[in-house]
Amino acid sequence: MARGESTLRLLCLAVVLLVLGNGGAPGAEARKRGKQSLGFYELRRGEFSMVLTNWGATILAVRLPDKNGHIDDVVLGYKDIGQYVNDTTYFGALVGRVANRIAGGRFTIKNHAYHTFRNDGHNTLHGGHRGFNQVFWAVRERATGEFPYITFAYRSYDGEQGFPGDLDVLVTYKIDGDYSYSVTMYARPLDKPTPVNLAQHTYWNLRGHGNGTVLDHAVQIFASAVTPVGGDLIPTGAVAPVAGTPFDFRTPAAPGARIAEVEGGYDINYVLDGERDGQGVRKVAVVSEATSGRVMELWADQPGVQFYTGNFLKGDEGKGGAVYAKHGGMCLETQDYPDAVHNPGFPKEVYRPGQVYKHYMLYKFSLQK
Repeated sequence: MARGESTLRLLCLAVVLLVLGNGGAPGAEARKRGKQSLGFYELRRGEFSMVLTNWGATILAVRLPDKNGHIDDVVLGYKDIGQYVNDTTYFGALVGRVANRIAGGRFTIKNHAYHTFRNDGHNTLHGGHRGFNQVFWAVRERATGEFPYITFAYRSYDGEQGFPGDLDVLVTYKIDGDYSYSVTMYARPLDKPTPVNLAQHTYWNLRGHGNGTVLDHAVQIFASAVTPVGGDLIPTGAVAPVAGTPFDFRTPAAPGARIAEVEGGYDINYVLDGERDGQGVRKVAVVSEATSGRVMELWADQPGVQFYTGNFLKGDEGKGGAVYAKHGGMCLETQDYPDAVHNPGFPKEVYRPGQVYKHYMLYKFSLQK
């Protein structure tokens, strides 16, 4: 897939205070927390814009027009940055060191047992209670121009949340063209082997955040199998075909059509099997919403995608006075398979010093004719 590039000049780091929601500024626009600075950053190309913060390398807003030219924010988020601290909903966050679940909060590498912080019953979820979504990231680069971007950097230390070794992590958010943006993640172990599985945890509602549920969106996922889970949402190790089940989204379907047949709602990893391009990127999913006319395509280079229908939303108070009811947003988190450290048949998740983890995502938006 072509990825347009242009000569970009670097700018000095600036904190951009940005209004969230309908005219209300976040309650902690720019302040010091210890030695770290909290910042807000806007990327813009015409009517398409994004807002990010270095707290958790988080996407706070994505704004684009509907078929009538009305601009809406189509991602869920809180009204105040303080609500992101100790958040367990992961609105817009970059999660890691290992996204999704690790069974029992433990794993073994080279006969050495490691115990990670268990924040989901007996399991570790999204890197523990102080995962990458709960730390300050440094701004490594920032550029404006035709294709604006920002790069956040974080060094995860040996023993953080129980994970082994120092790990350097980078994530770049870039507007690549009209109504498209990419997320590029890199991680490099410095001194010990460690599992790595990063994910971007944005919640989408293409009708506009706070505008009802996503159960009537049309969803297509380019996968013919899932990794089934037990009652604690840990994969069994099997790979099961979706044909004839409510998990079959190979052709566009509304999640609400068969969600009653799925205990708790959709929250499962799909085994992607679409054709890859020369760079290993393939189409993951297409989501459309009839009222707005908005269409979102997701492309990525990972083997799986977690499809989650906001099952644990429970009237969360969001930006602009919105209230997010159950199923008020959906996530499509490209990833390695969950709990891969315990399933040798899954794609590898452990990286060693000298190896580099890479994860690329591309979002493309359009309007239905």
